[in-house]
Amino acid sequence: MKKFLHKLYRFSGSWTGTVIIVLFLIFFVAQSFVIPSGSMKRTLLIGDFLFAKKFSYGTPIPHLPWLEIPLLPDIFDNGHLIEGPRPSREDIVIFRYPKNTKIHYVKRCVAVGGDELIYADKKLLIHFNEGDAYIQSHYSKEKIFSLMGKLWVLNPYMDRYPGIQYSPEGQSNIFDALLQHYVYDKEIDMNPIYIDGLQSQEYAIDSRPVNALYKKVEADHFYMIGDNRDNSNDSRFWGSVPYKLIVGKPWLIYFSFEGRDYTSMLKGEDAYGSGQDNAGLRRVCQTSPIDSKECEALWEKERFTVRWGRIGRQVDTIEYEQPIE
Repeated sequence: MKKFLHKLYRFSGSWTGTVIIVLFLIFFVAQSFVIPSGSMKRTLLIGDFLFAKKFSYGTPIPHLPWLEIPLLPDIFDNGHLIEGPRPSREDIVIFRYPKNTKIHYVKRCVAVGGDELIYADKKLLIHFNEGDAYIQSHYSKEKIFSLMGKLWVLNPYMDRYPGIQYSPEGQSNIFDALLQHYVYDKEIDMNPIYIDGLQSQEYAIDSRPVNALYKKVEADHFYMIGDNRDNSNDSRFWGSVPYKLIVGKPWLIYFSFEGRDYTSMLKGEDAYGSGQDNAGLRRVCQTSPIDSKECEALWEKERFTVRWGRIGRQVDTIEYEQPIE
């Protein structure tokens, strides 16, 4: 036994052994990710470097780092070598983007297979598949609404997670953007409908009234929405995430760095405004207009700072606290 352990120790100290051990950890235990956009802003920030637990939802098929080429065949057609528990509602999940599986996304799971969703401006209502009795026993009367002959819970997770907010950065809200996508290219995942009794602005699409968007989640699929609800490219646009694309769960923030330039802060880097952070500029610039040279100079002094208060924090504890920006 001593001989074996000595050989194992010597092997682990070699270049080959080190590479194998590192790859084993990346493939099956923990992998490093960086938050590139602001879709989870206030819970997870742009520039948060974190480790994800790869074993939270089973053992996903290992992919070659950076190239994202699968190293083993998907024998069970579920994206996993060993099947595991499914994501639960409220979990923050890392998964592969359904439209490009080489890209990883991180969002919050708001609904699971069989759940129904109604989305309107500043309102996410969910009818959980367990039924009305479950809803009545788990949520207060103030959050429960009767629509379409069943009970729905309004914004069910906002009370528990302060990072979930409706704070649009641009001039229009994301509900308008979803309707525009539907009108011009039909490429959203929710169906426009009109719901009697729903307090929501009314629109007209193809000469019919619309005041909400509706979706029923497919079996073994998960509906992922960013905590930055008004500035997030998520399931509302491209659909539910199947179990085969689930990778893991964020675990520990090991580094956090503010590296965004002034233009990104002012205007954002994508159509969803997920990188825009005018509130951050106002916090730094205070009395100077955010679109001024003075503000740009003040931000450049703030840029490239380390967020020491986030380093070493576990995501499943930080998400319950008031956001640290």
